Amino acid sequence: MAAASSTCYSFGRFVLKTSQVFIRSKLSIAFVNKKPVLPGHVLVSPIRVVQRFRDMTVDEVSDLFQIVQLVSTEIQTYHRSSSFTMAMQDGEEAGQTVQHVHVHILPRKAGDFERNDDVYSEVTFCICCPLLIFPINIRV
Repeated sequence: MAAASSTCYSFGRFVLKTSQVFIRSKLSIAFVNKKPVLPGHVLVSPIRVVQRFRDMTVDEVSDLFQIVQLVSTEIQTYHRSSSFTMAMQDGEEAGQTVQHVHVHILPRKAGDFERNDDVYSEVTFCICCPLLIFPINIRV
């Protein structure tokens, strides 16, 4: 299933309104996490509901990571970050909480975590529910 309807998208068990999506390419969408680990924490996901990375087509993988690159560049400018953490949990044992492939993009700054690797436990425990709070509008 690609989109729930012309006015929304499926993201695992959640429904995203088109107004919650700040970028849409041919095969991918980007939106803000409802419970961001850091300001600017966004998700990029294929439009088609795909539970596991291995089940994506070559075109979907290519498109997804092109959008990850584009969005991370814009976030870096907007949030004045110096680095990024990009993460994907692929399967239950890896911490995937939404059964739909998605990449977390977190803009990073010096001192945002006491121990730099603490970001991974935060991403593992965040619940990926979308909510638009990121004021950027990119068209591909």
